[in-house]
Amino acid sequence: MSGNVQEQTLEPVLERLLDAAPGGRPADEGARGPLAALRAEGRRAIAAAGLPTQKSEPWKYTSLNALRKVEWSGPAGDGADFDTVKSALPVLDAYTVVLLNGRFDSVLSDLNGLPKGVRVLPLPEAMSDSAVTDTLASLIPLDMAPMAALNTAHLDDGVLVRIDAGKALDKPLHIVSVGYAGSAPAAYHPRFLIQLDENAEATVIESHIGLKGAPTFSNTVTEVVLAPSARLGHYKLQDQAVDGFDLSTTAIRCSDKSVYDGFTLSLGLGTVRNDVRMTLDGEHVEGRLNGAYLGHGGSHVDNTTFIDHAKPNSTSREVFKGVLADESRGVFQGKILVRPDAQNTDGHQLNKSLLLSDKAEADSKPELEIYADDVRCSHGATIGALDDEQLFYLRARGIDAVTARAILVQAFLMEALDEIQKASVRDALHEHLAARLQPLFKGGLV
Repeated sequence: MSGNVQEQTLEPVLERLLDAAPGGRPADEGARGPLAALRAEGRRAIAAAGLPTQKSEPWKYTSLNALRKVEWSGPAGDGADFDTVKSALPVLDAYTVVLLNGRFDSVLSDLNGLPKGVRVLPLPEAMSDSAVTDTLASLIPLDMAPMAALNTAHLDDGVLVRIDAGKALDKPLHIVSVGYAGSAPAAYHPRFLIQLDENAEATVIESHIGLKGAPTFSNTVTEVVLAPSARLGHYKLQDQAVDGFDLSTTAIRCSDKSVYDGFTLSLGLGTVRNDVRMTLDGEHVEGRLNGAYLGHGGSHVDNTTFIDHAKPNSTSREVFKGVLADESRGVFQGKILVRPDAQNTDGHQLNKSLLLSDKAEADSKPELEIYADDVRCSHGATIGALDDEQLFYLRARGIDAVTARAILVQAFLMEALDEIQKASVRDALHEHLAARLQPLFKGGLV
């Protein structure tokens, strides 16, 4: 290693991860300066902070000790079977971008027919644009976001999505991030930048899929910038097949009259953490952060969100629902901040957890921090088991106990998916969730 990182004492896993950071593959000479500067800033920040521990309040409920014990290697990814991935994805009529262990794969991607005014590029090709380099890492304070700092230290590949003013994607863009480790554990750090200019519109789906094999460590950063009156539907599916690690940091900045509709569906095994920060930096903004999660086996799912009402007259909605079986654990930490100037703010937050096992655990920490007088804000959380009266109702109509419980579990999660505003995506995820639940029900999930 070089620079300040070399002079500091780092824990072994972090030293290995930083040693694996790429030398850089920018598209041209002009991009190397900004790219090198961003990487250096990421290295400085993660070296100073270290990997998060449970002594840090935001990470109180999520331990990375298991990650620390793995001998992580670089993102080789040779021999991945993409046909297997296709069978694990929701069926969508969409433009498709495929990344294999964080690397853009032009052969598997299909972007034919993109409308004029829509650019979808491998991130290295976009780095010559100062608007791209100026935006990367500008939404996330790296000193306070160690996993984003680690991603920035590895900044090498990813996707830029740019929609010009007044333009729209005619169908969704599906970004498929595939993790494959083969016989040795692999770590990778994809970066996504989504920029919508004034009055632009798009639907973007991220699918994060881990193939069977050795564990993978996916550390993703997504930055979203919405200009005035822009509208974005941004939906994420996490479906890891192995006991790996899927950690993501998402930052959204919304301007006047923009609309952000976000949803995360987490179904896989291993350790999952979604760290989302949305800033309503304009008036008459509509921001939605919703999600559903299914914990089974020994999986751990952590959704930590922060909604910052920085300007007046805006609305936020947040609903997360989780089902936890076996020895799984679900965490929800949601904070809404209303700043002094953000009068006439309307913010709502709700977390519901359904426990199917005595060994399952749910932690819920909703929080409101309000400094304005004229607001309508609420939050709530519930944790409980299946409703005995509902079970009795179904059993009384001749439905066996296992089927009755399965019906209630599926209905509980499906209700969360109804928060998705884009009908085609909502229907596709409904079908995907139902297909994923059936073998789990047969295997004794309920």
